[in-house]
Amino acid sequence: MKASSALAPALRDAAHLVARVASGRSLADERLHGAVLDLTHGSLRRYGRVQSIVRALSTREQQDPLVEALLWCSIYALESGRYAEYTVVDQAVRACTLLEKWPAKSFVNALLRRFLRERHSIEARIGADEEARFQHPRWWIEALRESHPGEWESALAQGNAMPPMSLRVNRRRVSRDQYHAQLAAAGLAARPVGTDGVLLEQPLPVERVPGFADGQVSVQDAGAQRAAHCLDLHAGQRVLDACAAPGGKSAHILELAEVALTAVDADAARVSRIEVNLRRLGLPAAAVRTADAAHLKDWWDGVPFDRILADVPCTASGVARRHPDLKWLRRDGDREQFAQRQATMLDALWRALAPGGKLLYVTCSVFLQENDAVVDAFVARAAGAARLALPDGGPAGLLPSAEHDGFFFALIQRQA
Repeated sequence: MKASSALAPALRDAAHLVARVASGRSLADERLHGAVLDLTHGSLRRYGRVQSIVRALSTREQQDPLVEALLWCSIYALESGRYAEYTVVDQAVRACTLLEKWPAKSFVNALLRRFLRERHSIEARIGADEEARFQHPRWWIEALRESHPGEWESALAQGNAMPPMSLRVNRRRVSRDQYHAQLAAAGLAARPVGTDGVLLEQPLPVERVPGFADGQVSVQDAGAQRAAHCLDLHAGQRVLDACAAPGGKSAHILELAEVALTAVDADAARVSRIEVNLRRLGLPAAAVRTADAAHLKDWWDGVPFDRILADVPCTASGVARRHPDLKWLRRDGDREQFAQRQATMLDALWRALAPGGKLLYVTCSVFLQENDAVVDAFVARAAGAARLALPDGGPAGLLPSAEHDGFFFALIQRQA
């Protein structure tokens, strides 16, 4: 059991953050640590469940948003097993004072104690609520059930789990076997994953990753590491990484082959990280551009590319466990909006691809509308477009698992 001294302030801070998500605002710019990170992300991963529990227990028709968020976080804390039950109840009441919600103290105390007394009957009452059971929005559940009939439940379960931490070994600096031995010598359990990766048994802060500062490794999900290998790279090629920031896939491309790389992204703040990452890894410089890759006139010199990596904007539904606010901020209509944007980007980038060249379409989405549907429609309308088998022999779609996040890959060739 964890010490209780800082739990009330952590519950206060987590309540503010979760209430922000409930009002429709993202946590993308927040840097969370310790108990606040656990309470915030844990409550959001179980958001459908804790909401359903509070609805089942509360007799109030209208709830104060901060008090309601405090209850969600407190129920997560009770179910997490990290704290003694009496500690959570006591500290939640103290958090009411810190939130300046003094009239709510008796209500919070009573509701949490009732939950502890009636949790078994509560389970039966909320059991039929799919949002409570699977802890995803109902439209999300239905979309996965339709597109992945044999795997949707496991995909949802993984979407609520803690994400894995994979490292990509920089083969220009060290072999994977050598680096794996370094981890073992440091007492860090890991195993190989993919072609260049190692999967840590326990995640750790990046500053404690052996060899990170020296450019031996980068933090990159094992699923994302497929992209560079599926581009079919060869020395001397002109390669474009569209939507490149912060540069993980760009760096992997340069680790694998001696190519002339152009990296484009519209986010100026994130673009600055591309060159920083390349320098840390000791890689050749890339031509870095801050621009919308779909607006060719703003950045393209007119010389076609042999390979294009189109890592397009998407719902990010395959990486939602890393950003647990995301699944509650997304809306059903977002899939179609992203699909339209993806189609526009494909049409634009196709004009920059050389005859005989290959374009790799990538999303971190698990939704059919952003994946096969977009690619199939593009191949049907684009002259000379042919979808190829992926060079690594793997499936186009990856659902979230204990080894990797969810991704989709499609390799399209422009016939000469």
